[in-house]
Amino acid sequence: MSGVAAPTDPLPIAPLSGPIDAVVRVPGSKSLSNRHLVLAALATAPVRLGGLLACDDCDRLLVALAALGVSHRTVDDGGTPCLELSRGPAPREARVDLGDGGTPTRFMIALAAAWPGTVVTIDGSPRMRERPVAEGIDMLRALGARIEYLEADGRLPVRVDGGTLRGGAIEVGRTASSQFISALMLAGTAAPEGVDIHFREEPTSASYIALSLSALMQAGAEVEVAHRPVLLSAAPAGSGLARITVRPRRPAPTSVIDIEPDASSAVYPAAAAMLVGGSVELPSLPRSSAQPDIAFFRDLALRGARVAETPAGALRVSSGPLRALDADYELAPDAAVMAMVVAACADHPSTITGLGTLRVKESDRIAAVAAGLRALGGEVDEGPDRARIMPLPRTLRPAAIDTVNDHRIAMAFAILGLARAGVSIRNPACVAKSYPGFWRDLDLLRAPRSGENRTR
Repeated sequence: MSGVAAPTDPLPIAPLSGPIDAVVRVPGSKSLSNRHLVLAALATAPVRLGGLLACDDCDRLLVALAALGVSHRTVDDGGTPCLELSRGPAPREARVDLGDGGTPTRFMIALAAAWPGTVVTIDGSPRMRERPVAEGIDMLRALGARIEYLEADGRLPVRVDGGTLRGGAIEVGRTASSQFISALMLAGTAAPEGVDIHFREEPTSASYIALSLSALMQAGAEVEVAHRPVLLSAAPAGSGLARITVRPRRPAPTSVIDIEPDASSAVYPAAAAMLVGGSVELPSLPRSSAQPDIAFFRDLALRGARVAETPAGALRVSSGPLRALDADYELAPDAAVMAMVVAACADHPSTITGLGTLRVKESDRIAAVAAGLRALGGEVDEGPDRARIMPLPRTLRPAAIDTVNDHRIAMAFAILGLARAGVSIRNPACVAKSYPGFWRDLDLLRAPRSGENRTR
């Protein structure tokens, strides 16, 4: 847990006795960190990354890259510590295990197909072996990649013949995850023909594809994008995508790539301010960020919070009356867990839609949230891709929440525990997947402003 003491299990969450007044520096974006690690591995020269997230997902990806011959070291860049990645000789064979990491696993399959000279065997945890990879592998095979299922069709483990990704044009419809499309885009920089992706319909979680485009351009890749006409009033980030063309040009960034704070992690202290009362400042997180989960802050504002940028460039969230609100979270799926828990504290029922991908995350997140709220005395009406959430009783039925080894379930219910007595968290160490310092930062919310987190 990156130096953070392991908490007791189950971990009781003591409610706060008064409003919050805190500054929390959340870690770097996990989504951007994963993308830039892959792009750095493909680059033509050493790449320096600043603000890279240290968590289980990224640590496992670094180990996997090392197995392919990519070394990394911490260097000082003008007084700022950065991680420098350098590509060395490729081994003939490599075995990698990405654990529970859905994004790193799907990215690694595509990267391995573009990695000449190495046959790569890719595996993961028992849960990751259950999660779908067939769509992405079918796309890669259509572009020349040779990939073999070693046990069950459509599931890990797989063996990938490195350097077989030829590239070219491909037409895709809706996918189970946008991670497959992002993986093609990243690996396309090293494919001899690049990749030319044509979308028959609006892609799943298009906002994450837009984030991949942002990372590619920041890394110096050559990308072209075409959109379909859409109504301006109904055009969220990444919508209207018709075609993405990634040229066969390896990334060549000319300066340090700085990774901005993680919007997905920032939703937790922001939600705490709304549920408990008071305010939280989140330094260096731009309200205009391309990260999909920045949409959570717009949702909070519609529910009654005050959300504003400070003159110093922090995002400040202050509490207000918490209103019920129906919301679509298709474009911000990682924040949806916290959104569902927040909705349970509103004055009337709320319906959260666009949750289809949550069924195939680290857990079935719709079912896990519903089970947790019901254990506390709440009511939830589940659908395949939606949840209607009734207000929790003011006095909760005490319960130890089963996190199903899912970091987002643990963090969301811990925030609820700051506002209502009776919440304990099973397997609290699972937060290490994306936010190893979460429990330390939760304590910051109990401290006066002088307790600001300045450690990152």
